[in-house]
Amino acid sequence: MARAATKGTAAKRTPKAAEAGKGAAAKSAPIKKATAPLGASHRHVAARDARDRFTLGLFNALWQRYRERVSHVQAYEEVVRRAGATFVNDHIAFRTIAAQKPATGISTLSRIFSALGYAAAGCYHFPDKHLSSLHFEHPVAGFPKLFVSELELWHFPPQIRRTILRTLASHRDPLADDVLAALRGLNDQTDDARRKLHVRLLRWLHELPWDPPSRAAVEEINAASQFAAWVLVHGYNVNHFTALINSHGKEALGDIEKTIAALRAAGVPMKAEIEGARGSKLRQSATEAAVVDVPIRQGSKTGRMPWTYAYFELAERGEVTDAGGERRRFEGFLGAQATQLFEMTRVKK
Repeated sequence: MARAATKGTAAKRTPKAAEAGKGAAAKSAPIKKATAPLGASHRHVAARDARDRFTLGLFNALWQRYRERVSHVQAYEEVVRRAGATFVNDHIAFRTIAAQKPATGISTLSRIFSALGYAAAGCYHFPDKHLSSLHFEHPVAGFPKLFVSELELWHFPPQIRRTILRTLASHRDPLADDVLAALRGLNDQTDDARRKLHVRLLRWLHELPWDPPSRAAVEEINAASQFAAWVLVHGYNVNHFTALINSHGKEALGDIEKTIAALRAAGVPMKAEIEGARGSKLRQSATEAAVVDVPIRQGSKTGRMPWTYAYFELAERGEVTDAGGERRRFEGFLGAQATQLFEMTRVKK
């Protein structure tokens, strides 16, 4: 089986990262893991009502589990603390597989977020990877954007489709219309009803939505699409959260280069390149992906094996001129950059 580079979620400093961390940034005191999250990065958002508070509470809960599994996040939190900077979450990413039976794909998740007030704001296509994505925005400023992708199954040969569909065949029922209606009407729900919905929705996103795939199936699919293999073992778990560099508010972390240097000095393994040139409307990079144990089927028994899970992304947004001639911050995404970031969860041989 292909073996991931880092077992568990411990951030391991590579020789390359150590070399890159030399200089002024490397002279700072050693970074220790943060003992508590930085308010889940959504504490600055002004919620209008109970539905907004529910949505932020959901994102905070997703963040808490994510940060526990991706130790690089805790190193970033400590870097931000030391600099006296501010952490704002730019966007959250999810992955799906588009199939007809069962009917799965972007809509599996987008209907939930639409019921919570989000609306589609941009679409993207990645023909080389057989992927399509939509990004969603909330009407209230400060809410994170959502980036939801789907693998277009019909591009793959019959054997690959059959292997994937054998796993998807056990997909649990989608959330009922009544649940979506309850999410839409959260302002009219009791506190107890909202708590129950929170628990139900969190479980729905965290739990694998189908029976664990076999080890052989995962390895077969990984050879054809690492994205598909990732979805088979992680389901609808968060793929990544993203720090908005523009929000840092401190010169020490004032751009993406400085933030990357600080993270490398803290021992965090980073993507080798920055996507996007200086002065462009979007610049992105990421940590390497953490590795977690995932459930698999081995004969009649269920076991576990290590697999890449999630990285932590950095985004620095520039300005563009809108149709009215006004300068504003670019809030969309760029397909070429996203293509490279998809690769961060590839299992290393």
